[in-house]
Amino acid sequence: MGVELRANNLIKRYGARELFNIEELKVQEGDSLHLSGDNGAGKTTLMKILAGLDKPCSGEVAVTPNMKSKWSTRLHPKVVYLHQTPYIFSGTVAANLAYGLKLKGLANKQIKEKVSHALAWARLEELADHSAHSLSGGEKQRLALARAWVLAPGLLFLDEPTANLDQQSVTSVADLIDKMLEGGAAVMVSSHQKNPVTELCYRQLLLSEGQVTEFGHQRKVRHHA
Repeated sequence: MGVELRANNLIKRYGARELFNIEELKVQEGDSLHLSGDNGAGKTTLMKILAGLDKPCSGEVAVTPNMKSKWSTRLHPKVVYLHQTPYIFSGTVAANLAYGLKLKGLANKQIKEKVSHALAWARLEELADHSAHSLSGGEKQRLALARAWVLAPGLLFLDEPTANLDQQSVTSVADLIDKMLEGGAAVMVSSHQKNPVTELCYRQLLLSEGQVTEFGHQRKVRHHA
């Protein structure tokens, strides 16, 4: 069964200012969504609420099937959020990839195998033993995506994943995201401009004046066996 997220009557306020009031939003397996909107419209806040990293003032977000993380009652183990500036742990690239797997309690042999697969998936094999903090911006974004991929997310939120990247890095990141979509993950991308990543998205959402409007499908939904 694929992951499905439903948000209902989400309201977020800062003091007297209402950032948004969203009646309904649904994301399900196979979806690829581009969330656009002006700076300050609330795109990052909305995505963090959907991912369980922030709380709305009212309303609810439900993810099915209901599988709560061991270390959190609000975070769903199949839902991953990546900030536009990926958080990179100290240590090597391989150690970064192993971090989430250790939290899940996998055996060392399993971790080693999954890390090896993730390195190959993101084309980072030659950098496995390098300090993660020494990577370029594009390499760090690929590492962050691989760190998410190795956990087999059902729903991935990407906040400005191509910000400050050169064209070659943008293309590499888009290739990896396309692989995740081909694997069945649902992906929501927040970006204020079109690029090779947003071109992967078939649902177009606009957050403006506190409302989310869907204004067309760019491409057909993917079907997975």
